Amino acid sequence: MNTMTHWHLGGWEFAALAFAALLVGFSKTAVSGANTVSLAIFAAVLPARASTGVLLPILIAGDVLAVLVYRRHAHWPTLWRLFPAVGAGVVVGTVFLMWADDGSVRTSIGAILLLMAGVTVWRRRTADAGEEPDGVTTRAGRAKARSYGVLGGFTTMVANAGGPVMSLYLLSAGFRKLGFLGTSAFFFLIVNTSKLPFSAGLGLIDADSLLLDAVLVLFVVPGALLGRWAVHRINQRLFEQLVIAATVVGGVQLLVG
Repeated sequence: MNTMTHWHLGGWEFAALAFAALLVGFSKTAVSGANTVSLAIFAAVLPARASTGVLLPILIAGDVLAVLVYRRHAHWPTLWRLFPAVGAGVVVGTVFLMWADDGSVRTSIGAILLLMAGVTVWRRRTADAGEEPDGVTTRAGRAKARSYGVLGGFTTMVANAGGPVMSLYLLSAGFRKLGFLGTSAFFFLIVNTSKLPFSAGLGLIDADSLLLDAVLVLFVVPGALLGRWAVHRINQRLFEQLVIAATVVGGVQLLVG
């Protein structure tokens, strides 16, 4: 079957999807949160429902590459604190989707991302990040992990947009670049893989979507290699600024899209 014919894709539309897939790979190994732009591109080129099913395996491919590169830098105590709250957020997101229309979903998530970006900027200006994420062991740190976890689960359930939320949490917890990337790599590999049965059950993933994925995933690899090359050439301050900027761009796109 001709993938482009089935999805009614023109040359420029396929090029846009290929660029979005490359950006997924780059975001997973360099600037987490930048793939919010990929979400917007997929939703613009493909039908909204279909875009979710096509994008999920591509995100998982990026997660696998990121885990292979940064697996030694994951902070598992943080992950174990986050997962229960993320599960609660997924339940909240499911309930929200039962009554909310697309406009409400996009507006809510866009507002959340912009608010949290502002909070993160304020926190980064009032306290220097430590070498180790020891803040998560305090009572305030645990409360913060729960609140960000719920929001991360909520946003990943309703719009595949959990990346910026978790990026802001890891920044606010004081993670440096490699710990940030290793922890987020394992987090999203586990979360995204757990969503596969639900997406398939809803008909969002089928033979046609997987055929398109098989083509687009080829562009994830060079994106991941580019990110691997770039991450060691970006200092910590610029890294944090890029993550926050990507979050703001994604939030604005959701609000005005």
